[in-house]
Amino acid sequence: MTAHHPTRRGILKSVGGLGAALALGTAGQLASARPAAAADNDFGLTIVDRNESDPRMWYYRFQTSAIGWNPGVNVLLPDDYRTSGRTYPVLYLFHGGGTDQDFITFDRMGVRDWTAGKPIIVVMPDGGHAGWYSNPVSSNVGPRNWEEFHINQLLPWVEANFRTFADYDGRAVSGFSMGGFGALKYAAKYYGHFASVSAHSGPASLRRDGGLVAHWANASSAALDLAGGTIYGVPLWDQARVSADNPVERIESYRNKRVFLVAGTSPDPVDWFSSVNEPQVLAGQREFRSLLDRAGIPHDSHEVPGGHVIRPDLMRQDIDGIIDRLRKA
Repeated sequence: MTAHHPTRRGILKSVGGLGAALALGTAGQLASARPAAAADNDFGLTIVDRNESDPRMWYYRFQTSAIGWNPGVNVLLPDDYRTSGRTYPVLYLFHGGGTDQDFITFDRMGVRDWTAGKPIIVVMPDGGHAGWYSNPVSSNVGPRNWEEFHINQLLPWVEANFRTFADYDGRAVSGFSMGGFGALKYAAKYYGHFASVSAHSGPASLRRDGGLVAHWANASSAALDLAGGTIYGVPLWDQARVSADNPVERIESYRNKRVFLVAGTSPDPVDWFSSVNEPQVLAGQREFRSLLDRAGIPHDSHEVPGGHVIRPDLMRQDIDGIIDRLRKA
């Protein structure tokens, strides 16, 4: 996988076939103002590896019954976290799909520079090679319940162990590609959790073009993560689950949120991965945006040249917008 440019990631690039056709809230309650001290086990998470020596980037790996292996998470702290005593808003930032994508992805891409001097905590967890930020319908390799891990375990663990605002206006969710889908999904499905949602080249429509994205979620997860299991079920989908996860079917759930969308308009024809992914992403985001417009829900949308890549300039712009929307440190 190292032959590919590090930003050319996303919905998935390690499986052929179909890929060539596509691409807790406790409102009003604040987290306890813990000092900058070692984190504890809780909420079904047992820390099996950790490193809190870096001034900003703290690393943890957990044992959890939700996932059949030990997922990792990076927690990026503000420059003054150890000394300020302040409480901060938090951004949950999700990586894309593929065998080389994990909780370190955004550190490789430059997230420390994007957030230097900015008053926000950024939490970057594992999401599986093709976990799709979901609890799958079936798995042949043990539990891979990423939605359970992120929403019911990691989020309350972060709020118990770091000085974050544990309320709607204290949390944002964003992601790239598969992670952008995860952000859109979580923001709608768990409406009271996140006041800002962002999708950088993330698909927003599961059913368009014969359900291409839902089929791709099934095929990629079966090949890379679930040993033949699937996210939504085959040969028949769990239709209620698809609808619950599908951003274009949850439009009212984006009301009163900051919505930030990015899609590329001109993938390089030589780069087959961008060429098959980004047109589908762009079409789905346009469908999503038209429904938001019809419902009178504001959004900040960007169609920009290029393909299925992380765009640092728009990541920086997004982070600034998130900080502006959320509670101030």
